[in-house]
Amino acid sequence: MVYTILVADDEPAIRTMLEVILSADGHEVTAVPDGRAALEYLRDHTPDAMLLDVNMPFMDGFEICSRVKRVKRLKQSPVLLLTGFDDDKTRDAAKLVGADDIVYKPLSGKNLRARVTQLIEAQRH
Repeated sequence: MVYTILVADDEPAIRTMLEVILSADGHEVTAVPDGRAALEYLRDHTPDAMLLDVNMPFMDGFEICSRVKRVKRLKQSPVLLLTGFDDDKTRDAAKLVGADDIVYKPLSGKNLRARVTQLIEAQRH
């Protein structure tokens, strides 16, 4: 099944890598460079999943996730936060804003594709 996925990350190389990884399964990926661009995209679109970098300009992934989870149309879309920080503070903050999962950098393409698909399918049932 083909899903629409929003990727928000301020690092161009990571955005490109995520687009390549997720597009390999046929998914439609929209990649944006920061939190403001993510919110602009979400005004008119309801992706099947979102991958949001924790540290971005204008608005971080935690804030975007918190806002998304308060919008009826968007709150069923799984949010995966992307981070290089594997610590209790980051995990606690992710839970607090309602993130569905955390993906740690560096990324494994195979595991990422499986996690995204699993979360989307779990939300649909």
